[in-house]
Amino acid sequence: MHFTIPLGGTRSSDSTACVRYPLGVYMESPGRIPPPRMSSDANPEEAMTSNVTAPVTTTYAVAGMSCGHCSATLTGVIGELEGVTGVDVALDTGHVTVTSAAEPDDAAIAEVVDEAGYELTGRR
Repeated sequence: MHFTIPLGGTRSSDSTACVRYPLGVYMESPGRIPPPRMSSDANPEEAMTSNVTAPVTTTYAVAGMSCGHCSATLTGVIGELEGVTGVDVALDTGHVTVTSAAEPDDAAIAEVVDEAGYELTGRR
């Protein structure tokens, strides 16, 4: 018997349940599936949302970009900075959009842009 438990913790009424793991692997589990462990003083709603943070998107104006090589270079050097999760370079507007886990370090971004041979001219 094979039952799917949605990621909300619903379990089947049968004595056998199926757990769905992140990569789509299903595994039958006899009996009741235990709830997630939390500290005794934790609020369940806080526990589900306390580690969730929205990404920060910041757009910078960069001078000196003109081709795909420029785009690849900036994507690489900015993408190596700690906390950066994405870089989008728009050559037509001269903008570089950085997505990061927290507020980006403007000085660190300006430094790697400068070292790569471009000039960070502002934050939009």
